[in-house]
Amino acid sequence: MDKDIKDLKVLIDSDTLEKRIIALADEINSYYEKNYNNEPLNLICVLRGAVMFFSQLSKYLKMPIKMEFVSLSSYGDSIKSSGKIKTINLALPNFNNENVLVVEDIVDTGLTLDFLMKFIKHNCASKDLKLAVLFDKKCARKYDVNPDFSAFETDDKFIVGFGLDYMGYYRNLNYIGYFD
Repeated sequence: MDKDIKDLKVLIDSDTLEKRIIALADEINSYYEKNYNNEPLNLICVLRGAVMFFSQLSKYLKMPIKMEFVSLSSYGDSIKSSGKIKTINLALPNFNNENVLVVEDIVDTGLTLDFLMKFIKHNCASKDLKLAVLFDKKCARKYDVNPDFSAFETDDKFIVGFGLDYMGYYRNLNYIGYFD
């Protein structure tokens, strides 16, 4: 591994992360209370990167939730998207006209989320399909994917921590860091 933790710089500390996730949960709660009177919500976690964000966010949601998990990737061990989707687990139920919120760590090119959102829309019978991301990296966007709820925007830095990784490492950090 060519990236060493001693070279990692802090981009967002753990307190700032926690406060922003609580505020984002408030935005989500507000939307579902206003539009759907807090009907049950199906949360879909895109593994592995979103698991920490998903867990933290779900603690602050006020409506009854069900949790589903999918595993997709377009990165592998690279810092750039491969341009191809690797489907590891895409077993989702029919949502029977229920609300669905996909939770992802980052949207950059949009390839993975474009694929997933279209898959859910065409195969899972959701009533309302929304997307929440920890990071929106608009500068890298190649597909028309726009999060409905976003905690942070980021530029072209390669970020790690709080679920985001480099070659599988650094997911366990309780902050967001980056390498120069």
